[in-house]
Amino acid sequence: MMRLYSYFRSSAAYRLRIALALKGVSFETVPVHLLRNGGEQFSEAYRRLNPQCLVPVLEIAEGALGQSLAIIEWLEESYPEPPLLPKDRFLRARIRRFALAIACDIHPLNNLRVLKKLRADLGADDGKVNAWYRHWVEEGPGALEQMVAPEAADRGVCFGEMPSLADICLVPQMANARRYACDTTAMPRLVAIDAALRECPAFQAAAPEAQPDFERS
Repeated sequence: MMRLYSYFRSSAAYRLRIALALKGVSFETVPVHLLRNGGEQFSEAYRRLNPQCLVPVLEIAEGALGQSLAIIEWLEESYPEPPLLPKDRFLRARIRRFALAIACDIHPLNNLRVLKKLRADLGADDGKVNAWYRHWVEEGPGALEQMVAPEAADRGVCFGEMPSLADICLVPQMANARRYACDTTAMPRLVAIDAALRECPAFQAAAPEAQPDFERS
């Protein structure tokens, strides 16, 4: 069985959990606490598994895979049904654009490593760190709102008729927005899509509160 090295609050791990659930792929969860004891991802054993010291990692028969979008691409090629990317090349590119805007432009600015650096090197207190977080979460999805059609809110998915890579990236990002009390009034389409997706069994199974390592804060 596959082993997923995950942290319940990690957006990247959350994405991968959604993809695995949508594909109906069974796996064993191996929790990696990113804060306990200075961060379990920095242990020698985990560093051998993933030199980047990041989650998620998916351990398969051939070895260990890192980076959530790369692993999701492997899943898409290995388990093509249901598809997370459509056959239409233009729509596929639009979905990838949306997903990459989150995974490459928004999420890295608010990664745990960045927030810790703000505190350690720049002396930012919790108020300033939270303001930093909210700024990027509110600015980024505000642009994403314009990438989806108005009718997407009624369909309950960003593109097409079924969940795609775009939706897999959206839901964890919206969870972050709620956690940091971000202003989402400028993104009603994304709010509606996120609410609809969170009613789907696969998205519920992947949610942070459904994970074995979940902790209330």
